[in-house]
Amino acid sequence: FSFSFSLSLSLSQYSDLEKAINTLVTNFHAASGDKSSSLKADEFKSLLSSQLPNFVKTAGSDAGFGEVLKQMGVKDGEGITFKHFWSLIQNLATSQYGLLSNEKVSKCGCILL
Repeated sequence: FSFSFSLSLSLSQYSDLEKAINTLVTNFHAASGDKSSSLKADEFKSLLSSQLPNFVKTAGSDAGFGEVLKQMGVKDGEGITFKHFWSLIQNLATSQYGLLSNEKVSKCGCILL
């Protein structure tokens, strides 16, 4: 599938979900110091610290950060691509579903492809 959106639409014409997707992509690329298509580990760590501070609190130490990278499929010395980042977002979306809602019991039954 290939998706493209008209650039002539104003931001207010996009749905909250479309804006959220744009924010994810924009923040990922803004974290790259050299504007490459992948992030260095320190750039990615900075992105997580600034944009996902509650996640960083639970991930904890450098060993915890290394485990996160491993779970995302990042090999030693490899740059973190948007595909890697997206796998983290998928995991966070399913694990954190309902945490911000007023529901006492909330569980996401989403199946990820």
